[in-house]
Amino acid sequence: MEITTIGIDLAKSVFAVSCADGAGKVVMRRQLRRGQVLEFMGEIGACVVGMEACGGAHHWARAISKLGHEVRLMSPGLVKPYCKGPNKHDRNDADAICEAVRRPQMRYVAVKSVAQQDLLALHRVRAQLMKHRIALSNQLRALLHERGVVARLGAKGLRIALAQAQTDERNEVSGAIGALLLELSGWLRESEERIATITKRIERAVKDDERCLRLLEVPGVGPLIASAVVATVGNAREFKRGRVTERLPGTYSAPALLGRQDRPARDQQAWRSLPAHPVDPWRALAALSQSPRWRSSARTVGGAALRPARAQRGCGRARQSQRAGAVGAAQPRLELSPSHPYPSSFPSRPSTGG
Repeated sequence: MEITTIGIDLAKSVFAVSCADGAGKVVMRRQLRRGQVLEFMGEIGACVVGMEACGGAHHWARAISKLGHEVRLMSPGLVKPYCKGPNKHDRNDADAICEAVRRPQMRYVAVKSVAQQDLLALHRVRAQLMKHRIALSNQLRALLHERGVVARLGAKGLRIALAQAQTDERNEVSGAIGALLLELSGWLRESEERIATITKRIERAVKDDERCLRLLEVPGVGPLIASAVVATVGNAREFKRGRVTERLPGTYSAPALLGRQDRPARDQQAWRSLPAHPVDPWRALAALSQSPRWRSSARTVGGAALRPARAQRGCGRARQSQRAGAVGAAQPRLELSPSHPYPSSFPSRPSTGG
């Protein structure tokens, strides 16, 4: 009994393993505890091992590769068609992985190194801190708005509004709400300091990577984009073309790129042909917008810049410039030379009951 292919359904505690011979027939099935996986794989000769690219897959791929096996990671969406039967359980999943990894047209996910995952971890933590900072800013704006203080756009506008709430006697900011605003602004300041610290760590990592330094030579590419591309793609020679990088797990999709997650299905179909650009996704959007097929299918998606009629395109740009001029006249840009820090205290005003 010669085993040539192994499919492993990863889990936290119990792993399902299916082993097949050269003809593709499953000859062995096992249920292994977490500590038994490497011992079992060490007793089997070198073969092809298939796993889904899920949580912990890169760790197991590196560990099993050291034993002499060829590990191939696959997207779970590409494995699902090979699952037999209506019931989804560990045994069927392991059989499906064992069958899918034998397909000649299967697309695989590159195994990430520890350094790549370390860099990606910095980006994930920074993105989470950015979400937390935005949530705190929105809550501060809402509390100030309830007391008659309206903050302008941007972090600078929020700092100015907090300073106005601290000094203006005409607003309704009492001592109780002032203490709460002071506490929230302290959390916001701490989040910004953490974001700045992680950003500096990413910049230091970029200076030590030759690939990141080469990407920095591209106009419009900074340390964040360069490090994200290197950490996500890794060895670019593993991809036939740049468009293949859109199949990587965790990369952007076109609706999410523009901050829209609730588009109708007919609009999402127009975005499926948008190629992923490894450096600047907006270049891909601009290049694709010149295609007549794209303009015909994206009338309701891309706005005035992607409309097929040239006359309408020109009129739309004129209207946009007029609106931009009107908005600019109504809301002049703030020109403030000194920086506006967050307030350190609020006046103790009594709360007036209604």
